[in-house]
Amino acid sequence: MKDPMSIDWSTMPAPMDDGRARHLTGRRLPGIALSSTDGNTVDLSRLAGRAVIYAYPRKKLPDEPPPDGWLMIPGAPGCTPQSCAFRDHAAEIKAAGASYIFGLSTQDTPYQRGAAERLRLPYPLLSDDRLSLTNALSLPTFTSAGMTLLKRLTMVVNDGVIERVFYPVFPPDRNAVEVLAWLERRCRK
Repeated sequence: MKDPMSIDWSTMPAPMDDGRARHLTGRRLPGIALSSTDGNTVDLSRLAGRAVIYAYPRKKLPDEPPPDGWLMIPGAPGCTPQSCAFRDHAAEIKAAGASYIFGLSTQDTPYQRGAAERLRLPYPLLSDDRLSLTNALSLPTFTSAGMTLLKRLTMVVNDGVIERVFYPVFPPDRNAVEVLAWLERRCRK
């Protein structure tokens, strides 16, 4: 089995900026409670300080094959490398000014909990399995194997307002470093 962390991104189709996230910067988050892998519910609109929320399409089980055509969907592969990069840089991201880090997908909490445990994530994953936040914010999505999935993006939210959006995200394993660099520049101002 191929190591999910050793993806040759040059062989993957890169996502293009389709403009579907341009409306997000400056927008206040709606009050929506999301289930979390730590057993709590989180209303992102009520969090004080900065939160980094990276949205990813889906995590698969270790022995589960990806859906047909998955590797050819621009930006779809890379959920594990992205999550692991945020895991590996979590302390630095928090030191740079983020009070919270969350992963977000449309998968349900029990499924996400397994991924969070396997990957030893030091932050919770949030479930938008009812598409409440996705629809309220008009987050970019795509459909694969009958599932509505989030396109990969990262939002930095400050006191409930989206102050920066990273979209499209590619390659996903470098997203955490990009967010960290932005936070370090922002917090020096």
